[in-house]
Amino acid sequence: MRNSLFHVERMEMTTLQTQIREMLVSAMLSGQLPVGAPIPSTRSMAKRLHVSRNTVMLAYQALASDGYLVARERSGFYVSPDIHDGAISGLKPAANPSKKTPTTDWAARFRVHPSDQTNIVKPSNWHDYPYPFIYGQADAALFPIAAWRDCMRQSMGRKWLDAWTNDHFAEDDRMLIEQIRQRILTRRGIFAEPDEILLTLGAQNALYILSSLLVKQGTKVAIENPGYPDIRNIFSLRTDTISPVPVDSEGIVVGEELAGSELVFVTPSHQYPTNVTMSLERRKQLLAWAEEADSLIIEDDYESETNYEGEPTPALKSLDGAHRVLYVGSLSKSLMPGLRMGFMVAPAPLIREARALRRLMLRHPPGNNQGVVALFLALGHHDTLIGRLHRSYRNRWMAMGKALDAWFPGWAEAPCFGGTSYWVKGPEWLDSTELAARALEDGVIIEPGDIYFSEPDMHRNYFRLGFSSISEERIEPGIERLAHIVKAMRQDQ
Repeated sequence: MRNSLFHVERMEMTTLQTQIREMLVSAMLSGQLPVGAPIPSTRSMAKRLHVSRNTVMLAYQALASDGYLVARERSGFYVSPDIHDGAISGLKPAANPSKKTPTTDWAARFRVHPSDQTNIVKPSNWHDYPYPFIYGQADAALFPIAAWRDCMRQSMGRKWLDAWTNDHFAEDDRMLIEQIRQRILTRRGIFAEPDEILLTLGAQNALYILSSLLVKQGTKVAIENPGYPDIRNIFSLRTDTISPVPVDSEGIVVGEELAGSELVFVTPSHQYPTNVTMSLERRKQLLAWAEEADSLIIEDDYESETNYEGEPTPALKSLDGAHRVLYVGSLSKSLMPGLRMGFMVAPAPLIREARALRRLMLRHPPGNNQGVVALFLALGHHDTLIGRLHRSYRNRWMAMGKALDAWFPGWAEAPCFGGTSYWVKGPEWLDSTELAARALEDGVIIEPGDIYFSEPDMHRNYFRLGFSSISEERIEPGIERLAHIVKAMRQDQ
């Protein structure tokens, strides 16, 4: 056996046992370990990989149980003769398929080109940076992994078996719908019937579904400016008539920019990305405009649980007596972004069509995830987590405000009610894209702000600093380091 076949990476996210299994399966399926070939003994493999013999033994036993290996008494493990059962035989790969001349003009076939759109770019290895002022990521240290694991264990029991093994076509987990009604929506002042709620794979999925149902070429839609880049991209796949509407200290401006709009997208609780909270008076104006113009409002309540001053602000939908507001919520900020669990609340006729469309897209979110989240909410773990996040984020919010006052006086205003980021406006000479590149080389991650504007070239001096994924004690040193980088940029002018 060649030693290069066998190696593991101790810094990988997967366990050593899993890596050993994947390593051997890959070698067997590729033919590097042919049928009937002996596998190194557990002792020699453990010595070669510098892992415990027990770890290797468990991996071997699992592979034997799955039919990849056969154990021979007093002889060891061998590659199973049945390993290629079911594989297509007699076919050989082309000698070099990459050398073939392409015969398909893909560019001519595409009806839309999402890859050409401008998107937010963030380092995938942000964990490796000492000062990740990155938005939208969670601090794993705050998450109650033991409670989550217990909910997973319960959801895997026979009592809940049908909930995650069956294909439920277009239906949602009833327990989760009820928990969202009782524990999340009522906190936002929203009272909805079960047929007015649809589960989605995050808020993004909900926004795409709404766009697919309500927007066509020629439909005029209004979005906040600055605002969420992905909603701009989603709408632009369906219509060329997108109206950017300015945002002031009270939220989206209800003025002439809204004229003729059939749909308007807003983030009233914490405006994205400025963190401005829409005033009660502005909310009333927007609702009155929607009713008079016979228009609809999409409310993205993406960060509803992060208020640090006073009582939580009721959702815009809680004031909606005319059923004009389509509410989109997410559990990404309070649970974990990777879970992709969101929901929408809207009149039953719209939810019925949205459910039918979702069925064509993905049928329903994974049943096991729905069951675990339902238990997590029902057992009170989510409420406990919200309290923990609130205390921790509030401390980080204050620490960042203090650090910005010290190193960037006058560049940022503290969000009125909270959020998990600061919106920063630098002097006119500052290019935040260049700043982000220089900062990254020095271990600091920031987000340039020009992408949030409909006219990006005019707003290169803005940037955003998130604090949900950085510990409190690292905030001030990171801001200080960023200030030194800005000073060096100024000297280079």
